[in-house]
Amino acid sequence: MKLIFPNGEHASVDLSDGRWIVGSAADAQIAIALPGVAPRHAQLQVAHGAVSVQGLTAGAALAVNGRPVTAETALKPGDLITIGPVGCRLAAVERAAAAAPPPAKASVDETGSTRLRIALPRFVLRGVSGPTFGKAFAIHGTMTIGRQADCDITVATEEISRHHARVQATADGLLVEDLGSANGTYINGKRVQGGLLRTGEELRLDTVRFLLLTPGAELNPGTAAAASAAAPEAQTGSRTGLVVAIVIVALAALAAAAWFTGLIPR
Repeated sequence: MKLIFPNGEHASVDLSDGRWIVGSAADAQIAIALPGVAPRHAQLQVAHGAVSVQGLTAGAALAVNGRPVTAETALKPGDLITIGPVGCRLAAVERAAAAAPPPAKASVDETGSTRLRIALPRFVLRGVSGPTFGKAFAIHGTMTIGRQADCDITVATEEISRHHARVQATADGLLVEDLGSANGTYINGKRVQGGLLRTGEELRLDTVRFLLLTPGAELNPGTAAAASAAAPEAQTGSRTGLVVAIVIVALAALAAAAWFTGLIPR
């Protein structure tokens, strides 16, 4: 097994059997000296190809595929492990089968490892406020967000409904559906029952805010702000046009009345 850090916070780690401590301490087997990472944040246990993770520091953010880790949790290839603000992915490494010696000029990897292709998720929701701040949630297929433990993305705050919203990954972004929440679901500040959330735009569940990211794509910092401003500007323009139309109709009516009463010569 191999631990991959797509954003480069740490070099890739080949996981041999044993215990691996992840944290900001200098003596941690996987040392990540970043804010939000505890000195002894988490432990990976590897035995005969099986990998599990558990937290070592109470209150330190640890999740697997968006679900908070409260006890030792078994991992499988492709799982996204979030350690504080850092996301890493577990990948299987296949060994090449034994073969006849290659020609002298051929270049062969000493370990016989096949080249690893990292399968990044199409979309990631990054928490930018409240209890999800700094956390990343990979979106796969259709997922539910809410405060109840059976949700795919659990947000432990009373402002969020038990099953607040559902998101579904598509080619263009996330289809967002409000599930009858008490405090509402918003896209770029506009309350919606359903809608499309695009990369760089903001999803808000009451006061808990997320930013939709596409791994590997450059995000334009002005995208979300521009989207948030679009609706008010459109409403302002619509109201201005209505006022102008009313004024024009009123002036026409006055002119017609004056013509019929003789104030304006025929």
